[in-house]
Amino acid sequence: MTAQYLSDLRKNDLATVVGFSADRCKDVEFARDLEDRLLEVGFEEGLDIKVLHEGPVSRDPMAVRIGRTTIALRRMEADAVIISR
Repeated sequence: MTAQYLSDLRKNDLATVVGFSADRCKDVEFARDLEDRLLEVGFEEGLDIKVLHEGPVSRDPMAVRIGRTTIALRRMEADAVIISR
């Protein structure tokens, strides 16, 4: 089964966070502590997530809701969040 990532979702899509992987991140320095940063803002395995908004250029940035929290993040960050539908 191929992994799905938060960056693959479109506006109003729902999913569940299943893990993190910075392997798709091209910026090594940025990827170094990406999982820790995502955990700090509320991304936890098992939580439901909904895409609320996508930016007009390259769908970047995007706004997502986790529980009652709305978070804006770049596609580069969303590339590290593994999801299931």
